[in-house]
Formats: sequence, structure tokens, C-alpha cells
Amino acid sequence: GQGVDEPLSATGFRQADAAGVFLSNVKFTHVFSSDLLRAKQASASQGNQTAATILGKNKFCKDLEIKYDARLRERKYGVAEGKPLTELKAMAKAAGEQCPSFTPSGGETLDEVRERARDFFEFLCQLAVELEQKEQGTHGAAGRSSGRSEEQFVFPWTNHCSEAELSSDNGGAAKTLDANILVVSHGAYMRNWIGYFVSDLNCTLPTDLTKSQLSAVSPNTGVSHFIIKLENGNLLKPEITCVCLNQDSHL
Repeated sequence: GQGVDEPLSATGFRQADAAGVFLSNVKFTHVFSSDLLRAKQASASQGNQTAATILGKNKFCKDLEIKYDARLRERKYGVAEGKPLTELKAMAKAAGEQCPSFTPSGGETLDEVRERARDFFEFLCQLAVELEQKEQGTHGAAGRSSGRSEEQFVFPWTNHCSEAELSSDNGGAAKTLDANILVVSHGAYMRNWIGYFVSDLNCTLPTDLTKSQLSAVSPNTGVSHFIIKLENGNLLKPEITCVCLNQDSHL
């Protein structure tokens, strides 16, 4: 939840380190994180948390600014915060409902969480469109395909199967993305965000993905990778492809 803002445990730090090593060859253009302590960077006396730990291991963007956003916070669980999951399930049962659709007193409904996710995603799409327009205005369209772009697409979980998605007609060379964004958030929130992608935006899923995998909460530091295409800057019809979901081979 949101009210109990605890730092990572020792296990959490080890998982964040593993995620950082796993993502060390991926060149990010932006990093956004929940502003809750376990996701963000804490003060020096408390050590680094997940987003800062991941960046600290990165070969290309150690100094990239992490931007914190309250829209990425975990679902608010009201009176159930700080209590074991068994108590939340008992509250739901007493109310004649089931988790996760049950909303404890003072908590957020699933629709409210999804609205936060939708708002943040639309913000990211707007950011990407503005970057593309700025880049085209400065260098022309060809400018985005220059440079050592192959370094930016070393996604360790795909065996480079995403290269087809990222290729351009320019001699088969990898096309530099307008934005390659790392988002660090929380399990229940991300399950709702992915649900929004699938049910509202018709996200294309990996063919071997099962329904149970789709509805599962990500393991800590699980990695999900989505490719978003906005044809002609059309913010209303993003084309979304899920490359992998809740990847945890680094743990």
C-alpha cells in the first residue's frame, strides 16, 4: 500500500542489484519511479532503493535523472495497510467479496488505480510525441537513425527478437527509439496498468502467455517490456506490443 512507506529489506536490495545487472546494457532515455521509498532513491543514510540501484549498475545512464511521480504509487489499501494479506482476504470474505476486487475502507477501487495508470501512460505518450517533434525539427527524420543505435537495444530477455519491431527501412539498421523509458512501480498497480493495456488498448500479447500469468502480480523486480507505436503522433490509438511480462530470470 501507500501508508506504510518502508525501505527495501536485505532481500529487496539483492533483487534490485540483480535487476540492475540484468538491465545494465539497456540505454534508457528517461526513468520514472513511484515516490514511495522502496521504489525511489532514499537519502544517503538509508541507501539506494530500486530505481537508483538499477541505474547505478547501468553502463550508459548512471547519471540520468530519476523523476518521481505519485501516479506510480501502489494501490491504496486503507484500513488494511500494514496488515498481512490474510487479513485483507478475511475482510473481503466478511464483505462477501474476493480479492483483488474488494476495496477496504479508505482504499482505492481498481477503477481508481486504473485511472491513475491511464493518466500516467497518456503523459508518457505525449512526452514521446513531443520528443519526436523536437528531434525532427532539430535534425530531420534521418537524425534518429544515426549513431551506435545497436547498443540501445540489448534487451536480455528477448534473444534480440525485438529487433524486427525496432528496425527501419534504412538498410536494416536498428532505428533509435524516440524514447526508451524505464518505469519503476509496484505489483498491484502494474497488474492494473497491464489490464488497462489489454482490455482498453488491445495490447498484443506473447503467444505463449497464459491467462494465469496475465493476471498474476509481478515478482519483486519482475521486468515487463512493451513497445508503443504512435503512428503520426496519434495519441488516441497507440499500438502496443508486449514483448515479455513479469520476466524474473535474473532472480
